[in-house]
Amino acid sequence: MVRVRQERAEATRQAILDGAATAFDSAGFGSTSLTDIVRHAGVTKGALYFHFQSKESLAEALVEEQFLAVNPPSTTVLGVQSLIDRSHQLAEELRVNVRVRAGVRLILERGLLGDADPAAYNEWSEQLREALAFAQGRGDVRPEVNVADVAVYVVGAFTGIQITSHVRTGRADLHDRLADLWRLLLPTIVPARRLHRFDPEGSEELRAGFAAIAD
Repeated sequence: MVRVRQERAEATRQAILDGAATAFDSAGFGSTSLTDIVRHAGVTKGALYFHFQSKESLAEALVEEQFLAVNPPSTTVLGVQSLIDRSHQLAEELRVNVRVRAGVRLILERGLLGDADPAAYNEWSEQLREALAFAQGRGDVRPEVNVADVAVYVVGAFTGIQITSHVRTGRADLHDRLADLWRLLLPTIVPARRLHRFDPEGSEELRAGFAAIAD
């Protein structure tokens, strides 16, 4: 019985997070009420307060999930193609995962309201820098390239691209626009003799995985 109660409690918690994500993704933090959240979640306010103290604590939980989507634990992404693939994986999360979308929106809103937390973006930039430094060490990135600057640029470019794609097409063209980014960037950081090794649209394995999920 204890296990059954625990499973039910966890299912309720997940439903609340899904409901909050749907509400935040649709209307933002300021325009979302607890009533909106319980309506989307299909639970009572009592159940919500059992798991989360406030709307703010719900937002924190979703931001943390977004942080993990950008910076997965115990994951080492090394090499140029791995970076390209990881960026497309994150793009797909934004397309299909409402929790990730809500977390991104919440972080952006905080920044606009003067309460920005750069932790997720700083960690992401550092992961990219490490991966690019590894690639540079084996000759896949030009020796004169400042990999720290490129890492910060990619994080900023991805953020802008995904916002623009959201506004223009509901992120339907996000993978295409991300491929454009890599097509423009790769010739400036990769030696010409090695450029053919990298696919801006993602590796064949990555695209096959996306196709399998779609089917």
